[in-house]
Amino acid sequence: METSGEIKEETKKKKIFVSGATGKTGKRIVEQLLAKGFAVKAGVRDAQKAKTVFSYQNQHLQLVTADVTEGSEKLAKAIGDDSDAVICATGFQYSWDLLAPWKVDYNGTVNLVEACRKVGVNRFILVSSILVNGAAMGQLLNPAYVFLNAFGLVLVAKLQAEQYIRKSGINYTIIRPGGLKNDPPNGNIVMEPEDTLSEGSISRDQVAEVAVESLLHPQSSYKVVEIVARTEAPNRSFVELFGSIKER
Repeated sequence: METSGEIKEETKKKKIFVSGATGKTGKRIVEQLLAKGFAVKAGVRDAQKAKTVFSYQNQHLQLVTADVTEGSEKLAKAIGDDSDAVICATGFQYSWDLLAPWKVDYNGTVNLVEACRKVGVNRFILVSSILVNGAAMGQLLNPAYVFLNAFGLVLVAKLQAEQYIRKSGINYTIIRPGGLKNDPPNGNIVMEPEDTLSEGSISRDQVAEVAVESLLHPQSSYKVVEIVARTEAPNRSFVELFGSIKER
């Protein structure tokens, strides 16, 4: 029984900054973080759109304006010194601007990493894509590689961002999902080392799950993982999945 002199404190929730929070994958990441007991700082470009996407009330969800293309100083203020980790789920919007992938997928990610350095955040999770290193994998003529790179060499931009993260010294997990589906999961997660998978698809719900679970398992640190879903794959724990991938 508590005495009058004892103070009862609620355990402080870890706060995660999510960049690209209103996107199809980012929204799912926010929802799963909240469900897992995290507090979330959702970085959004359009505050009005964010209020529509996150129409529900949750005391542990905070919406903050953040545009990854506007530089690390503004992003550092948005992330703040109260964030424990950053999850990057941004991606350029398809347009005629062939520099868009470099503005968002490369420079935007670099800006986020530098913002983390400014505020002392040392945990970074990036949602990237399989086939980013398709050239080195002998997949130059893979239709998916050709199609995606037709839009301003987006896979090349993502690969450059990955390399920047890996050289930064920050504790990272880079997640390379296969083709993204909006449908509910169909099959179990298959996780392979980098530059292994050249085809396959996965539900955005499962991509969000891997991103969130990366925060919970030390085995995910300093790793690049490629993920798809397959109906014939065994249902493995995340300890097994992350533990099967070696650091490089």
